[in-house]
Amino acid sequence: MTYDADVIVIGAGLAGLVATAELVDAGRKVILLDQEPEQSIGGQAHWSFGGLFFVDSPEQRRMRIKDSHALALQDWLGTAGFDREEDAWPRRWAEAYVDFAAGEKRPWLHRQGVRFFPVVGWAERGGYDANGHGNSVPRFHITWGTGPGLVEPFERRVRAGVARGLVRLAFRHRVTGLSATAGAVDTVTGEILEPSDAVRGTASGREATGSFSLRAQAVIVTSGGIGGNHDLVRAQWPARLGTPPQRMLSGVPAHVDGLMLGIAEAAGASHINKDRMWHYTEGIQNWNPIWAKHGIRILPGPSPLWLDATGKRLPVPLFPGFDTLGTLAHIMKTGHDHTWFVLNQRIIGKEFALSGSEQNPDLTGKSVRDVITRARQAVPGPVKAFMDNGADFVVERDLSALVRGMNAVTKEDLLDEAAVRREIVARDREIANPFTKDLQVTAIHGARRYLGDKLIRTAAPHRILDPGAGPLIAVRLSILTRKSLGGLETDLSSRVLTGTGEPLPGVYAAGEAAGFGGGGVHGYRALEGTFLGGCIFSGRAAGRAAARAVG
Repeated sequence: MTYDADVIVIGAGLAGLVATAELVDAGRKVILLDQEPEQSIGGQAHWSFGGLFFVDSPEQRRMRIKDSHALALQDWLGTAGFDREEDAWPRRWAEAYVDFAAGEKRPWLHRQGVRFFPVVGWAERGGYDANGHGNSVPRFHITWGTGPGLVEPFERRVRAGVARGLVRLAFRHRVTGLSATAGAVDTVTGEILEPSDAVRGTASGREATGSFSLRAQAVIVTSGGIGGNHDLVRAQWPARLGTPPQRMLSGVPAHVDGLMLGIAEAAGASHINKDRMWHYTEGIQNWNPIWAKHGIRILPGPSPLWLDATGKRLPVPLFPGFDTLGTLAHIMKTGHDHTWFVLNQRIIGKEFALSGSEQNPDLTGKSVRDVITRARQAVPGPVKAFMDNGADFVVERDLSALVRGMNAVTKEDLLDEAAVRREIVARDREIANPFTKDLQVTAIHGARRYLGDKLIRTAAPHRILDPGAGPLIAVRLSILTRKSLGGLETDLSSRVLTGTGEPLPGVYAAGEAAGFGGGGVHGYRALEGTFLGGCIFSGRAAGRAAARAVG
């Protein structure tokens, strides 16, 4: 029986690169397919902030953060809320991933040249009880070089495999089918798309110039999720998150379309937890877009006042940075799909960061000088660009003009100045003394007890209407699509399972296509910094398992 390679990997994002790199180390021959042109190698990971979840890391210890495997597992399980029969493998993946994050993950990456920003971020703080959702301590480690810095060592290893004759890169190859011989999937078929010089992330065209059929002993699916396919997002939207938004921004390029998941299902794969998904509530229109409906996520500190579309303050504990999906569910039950941050220049200068490699040129470019310059600016350059050019930003010296501007953005008179003023003034009164019944104000004080937040992420408590802290700023926030939390069901060797729980012979999956492992390692919610790490962990497992199977 003649094969074109030992293994075919479908998808040249981070998980696919990791799997291919591991196969190369084992001396296996690989064909790496992707429907996009070569300039888009690295996929979604290239655009990411490069956040990684570590447990009890040197960076945490230097910041006086006391973390442990037991605490991290408590946080993960409390966040995931596993409650389904099909959560058996996802839970085992979760336990294995926490082991990885508390063990060899950081030293393994460090040996490959990956380094990390010294200040650890505190994402998804929860705000419930100890067994509920959220990170009990800061665990968000930013890769020095952001997403591109994390992609680089694996791309380098893959290209070394190309030089050795072990890897064939086949871009513009769009898979349309998987088929089996004697019960084992060994054939990948599809279309060869027209060449494209499209800039990374932009639409690359779908006109076919030919077809292909390739055979291998094993196939690894690393094709990503559904975030660029808004129709599919709405079709899989769960009732618990309210009514699907009519207007959404895209946090990923359009080629993240989920079509390969359907192809794998047609070949016999079990696709579970389709209704579990991760979308952000703090999306803003990119004033300089790369792909259609391109949105950027604000990574906020805890101080902005968060109002719904009608000017009502969001309930406890739906503060900025505390509970993404809890906030999403609340918003989608209000009858509107946008909300507002209200703050001032002092807060935005200290607390706003923008997700994405291109929004953080200092970190992406590994420039210590630029990081220091950014810290000294009243408002960082990328944020100031949105203040000046962003369609969602209103900047005014007085509250009356601010509210008029907010209504002008939505072209609806949903906001009443008196009601907005009442919310802000009440909050500002709670700042006037060290005692408060306002739990967001308590959270601000609590955040500043952590040195990392006090230094670069949380402004000293002050009145939003303090003239010396102005001008006032309002930011319209939209729903931003991002990640699938469900995916192809896999065992701990990344073998794809069928509906009966048996392995689908010859097929493996990793990354977002596998729900980052098991078909849903995060359960209902994520702790952040766990998506890129999930691609790495599951891609490594798939590559190593497939290498053993075809040896």
